[in-house]
Amino acid sequence: MTNLRKRKSRVNVGVDVGKWMLDIHIYEKDLHWQEENSPEGIKQILKRLAHYRVQRLVMEATGRYQLALATAAYQKSLPVCIVKPMSVRRYAGAIEQLAKTDKIDARVIAEFAAVIQPDPTPKVSRNLQIIKDLITRRRQVMEIRTQELNRLQIMGKTFEASCRRILRTLDAEIQRIEKKLTGVIEKQAEWSERKSILMSAPGVGETLAYTLLADLPEMGSMSNKQVAALVGVAPINRDSGKSRGKRRIKGGRAGVRTTLYMATLSATQCNPIIRAFYRQLVAQGKHKKVALTACMRKFITMLNAMVRDQVTWAY
Repeated sequence: MTNLRKRKSRVNVGVDVGKWMLDIHIYEKDLHWQEENSPEGIKQILKRLAHYRVQRLVMEATGRYQLALATAAYQKSLPVCIVKPMSVRRYAGAIEQLAKTDKIDARVIAEFAAVIQPDPTPKVSRNLQIIKDLITRRRQVMEIRTQELNRLQIMGKTFEASCRRILRTLDAEIQRIEKKLTGVIEKQAEWSERKSILMSAPGVGETLAYTLLADLPEMGSMSNKQVAALVGVAPINRDSGKSRGKRRIKGGRAGVRTTLYMATLSATQCNPIIRAFYRQLVAQGKHKKVALTACMRKFITMLNAMVRDQVTWAY
């Protein structure tokens, strides 16, 4: 078996994921084929890939259309890499690949896999996937609720009763999601413990705690600089020659940053450390938005340290 494995060709595989079809390209063999994005199609893909020693099986994060293939590939112990579409698009621009078809995209993704060599994406257990889905659904319903609240203020008395009926329905749905979410998290010991640690900090509510658990699973395993950069609250230099540009935040995980922003607004009122830091910066003449961004960075690094050291709030 070992000798057979050694004889297999090492390959990097790119998959362009569509709702109905999957385009597969093996970079080292310059081989392309297409299968349906269905259990039978995925079975055929993995059957053909079994003849090779797959170094990376790379696909873009396309909503949920890639999950079936990724799940089946994990079961076969293949190194799955789920990458940001923007990363692949930037690579395509760098090699001046302007044309775009499903076949070309699969080849570009395969070349991206071989040249850039992205790290494999850790497998997410079924329970963790349910948690992430519930958190996503809660966020969606909350956004709809905010839209309906805005309509209530704009439409006036004429549609007030209608808006309030919708709001009651949405509130009931949010409660059902949160109840189910709490039950599922209790089954995931690590997440339950992390949630308790995070929510011990003044200013951290369930929304931020759930967002950090789902969208920032690396928390506690990174340095303060790394977590700030990953969230997108680390100032980026823009210097050239003698010119010194303004430091601005850029990139990172937008969903985490948006939720952290709202939580930090609350923390400037109820969290003694963040409140004092914010007031100090404003007293020094910092613009309030700049001061708030600095507080976001301080807040996330404090939470990262708490999770890393497994300690609750003790400031």
